[in-house]
Amino acid sequence: MTSRTTWRDTVARISRVRLTPRGIGASALGGVLVPLGLVLTLPHLVGLGAAALLAVAVAWIAIGTQRLESGRGALRVTRAVTPNPVVRDRTADVSLLVAAHQATGAAYERLSRLRLSEQAAHELAGHQGIRARVSARADRISVHYSLTPTRRGRWSLGPLLTTRTDVFGLVRATQPLGAATHVPVWPRTVELAVRTRSVGDVDHSATGARLQSTDDSVLREYVAGDDPRRVHWASAARRGQLMVRADESAGVRPVTVLLDRSLLPHWQEAGGPRRPAAVDDGEWAVELAASIATSFLDAGHPTRLVTTTVAPTLESERFAATRASRSALLDACVDIRGHRGSAEGHHATGTTARALRLARTAGEIVVAVLGPHDPEARRSLAALGVDGTCWALLVAPRGAGFRHELDETAAELRTSGWHVSTTESRTDPERAWALLAERAL
Repeated sequence: MTSRTTWRDTVARISRVRLTPRGIGASALGGVLVPLGLVLTLPHLVGLGAAALLAVAVAWIAIGTQRLESGRGALRVTRAVTPNPVVRDRTADVSLLVAAHQATGAAYERLSRLRLSEQAAHELAGHQGIRARVSARADRISVHYSLTPTRRGRWSLGPLLTTRTDVFGLVRATQPLGAATHVPVWPRTVELAVRTRSVGDVDHSATGARLQSTDDSVLREYVAGDDPRRVHWASAARRGQLMVRADESAGVRPVTVLLDRSLLPHWQEAGGPRRPAAVDDGEWAVELAASIATSFLDAGHPTRLVTTTVAPTLESERFAATRASRSALLDACVDIRGHRGSAEGHHATGTTARALRLARTAGEIVVAVLGPHDPEARRSLAALGVDGTCWALLVAPRGAGFRHELDETAAELRTSGWHVSTTESRTDPERAWALLAERAL
């Protein structure tokens, strides 16, 4: 099986070889001289034409069978993306290095005749494409360029395409070099004022906690990820180890941010050009949920982001407890896709709401970004609101036909104790959150 695969790879490489203008001329000359020499019975003329054809054939086979990543002239490719992951609509710098694996003349000869072309998903390259800065030396070629991703997700960068010619410039071959790099793109987030009077009152009244003074601080040992500003230097000097004030998390309730994946386009349509508005609406919903989750985390609340699914496993959805866990929340947003259809979306929302109700911890706050749902899903969501504090940003879908479902969903949730605010898709996240906070006053 291995030898058969190797043979197929060799044939595929040879099939990618093409004649250069010089090679076309040499082939045409040989094709004319050989029959002409035979007609005129001039063996030297036949030999000259055959030599031209043989040179093209040898160059074709030599270039086609060579592998750039193996042999004495082996080359290696390294690619670094900074920062990684990248935030949507933010610029990232990419450094690409093609270097000789060993300092040999064959490797330097390959590098001298190599032309490079980087491949990048359209979602990474953006509307401007890639404009690279290239610097070449005898033993390496360095390429630097910038990316501004336009879509959240996990996109491919590479493999590098190389074009090279033989020593005489008769043929050229294009083949990939190195492996592809998969670049995760985080959604954009904005800082929301989650420490409003309404959130604070709900938090303390439900837990029975009193507002803390500076004397209520509890000291504990420093762990990686703690905010350096919380270090209590006097205690650290006395004990000989770093101590931090833990008052920021005392009496603070955990927060679950629930994202309704029905707000995203069905996964079969997400990559197609048929519904660009639906794709933008879905990306806005993800960014809104991510902004809420990271804002609560930055405010000191243990936070997790849960998406609707037909088979929820909330045991694996742990609460992020420190600001250093922010990346874990955003990583969870990278691969979020829509459901397979409306029926699956309603079923998934109901199933996830029931699972949240069973697994809910004491004092847990649920903040949901939802679309309108059918009666069964609404009943499951309503039952979740009876047991504790629940807030919902209800997103109005496009099209007048869904308005009655939106109104019925909002009314049923409010009746069961949810704080509900309706908002249009692609509303500024700060404004959408402010409207919800006002509803809870």
